[in-house]
Amino acid sequence: MSAASVDVHPEDTQLEENEERTMIDPTSREDPKFKELVKVLLDWINDVLVEERIIVKQLEEDLYDGQVLQKLLEKLADRKLDVAEVTQSEIGQRQKLQTVLETVHDLLRPHGWALRWNVDSIHSKNLVAIIHLLVSLAMHFHAPIRLPEHVSVQVVVVRKREGLLHSSHVSEELTTTTEMMMGRFERDAFDTLFDHAPDKLTVVKKSLITFVNKHLNKLNLEVTELETQFADGVYLVLLMGLLEDYFVPLHNFYLTPESFDQKVHNVAFAFELMLDAGLKKPKARPEDVVNLDLKSTLRVLYNLFTKYKDVE
Repeated sequence: MSAASVDVHPEDTQLEENEERTMIDPTSREDPKFKELVKVLLDWINDVLVEERIIVKQLEEDLYDGQVLQKLLEKLADRKLDVAEVTQSEIGQRQKLQTVLETVHDLLRPHGWALRWNVDSIHSKNLVAIIHLLVSLAMHFHAPIRLPEHVSVQVVVVRKREGLLHSSHVSEELTTTTEMMMGRFERDAFDTLFDHAPDKLTVVKKSLITFVNKHLNKLNLEVTELETQFADGVYLVLLMGLLEDYFVPLHNFYLTPESFDQKVHNVAFAFELMLDAGLKKPKARPEDVVNLDLKSTLRVLYNLFTKYKDVE
């Protein structure tokens, strides 16, 4: 522990003896991956709450009192919470927060999640605790977002001792890998390819491009980029029709999808066609394919390749 040498907010000088407060180191706040994480979470919350006409601009300022968290949880869990709608007093806010967080804990606890927040940390606008809570909610409800991986921040812990402020630094991990966060399946051959054999990955991509073009060429369609050309789901749907030798009615999918949701609809519909054809459920989520996650797209296409490689 050393005497505080960081920028301390005025309210931190009002700490009681032996009381402590945590804050994110200013340099960590400027880290591009941390900024991206905050932006992804903000965009996700605003997307979920668009019908509520709620716009969140700052996580710590807009979520600490429980009002937005209540609306977010009600929307995600599709249930109404028994709390007062508007509470101005601190006691009322804390009671609302308590109810909201107890509901969150009831959802997460059976899955053995570490709960790294409480009423005090959220209400005191502790951004690390708020982000831990939001990341856990996004993971639990399989949010259609891509959280940046391996985001860590330096946290300054300020404590008042004998009238002086002392600080220490600890590293706090906010996200891990996509596989771990989103409850993914066990590692497979594609994980190994990506991590250890990029040269072989190129060979696999070429084989898959040859395979899909053999069929899509019948509709005068050509794939050159696996990363992007399957992301809207259109080619996936058409490919399933070609492989199974049927015409897919155009009213079942969006031929020129414009929104994220329309693309997710297309990919999810293609997944249904795969299940109908006797294929295993794809390991990827539709949202991952739409979000240009190459590994997810390759898994889906390789699934098709193994079943249909001999189909003319």
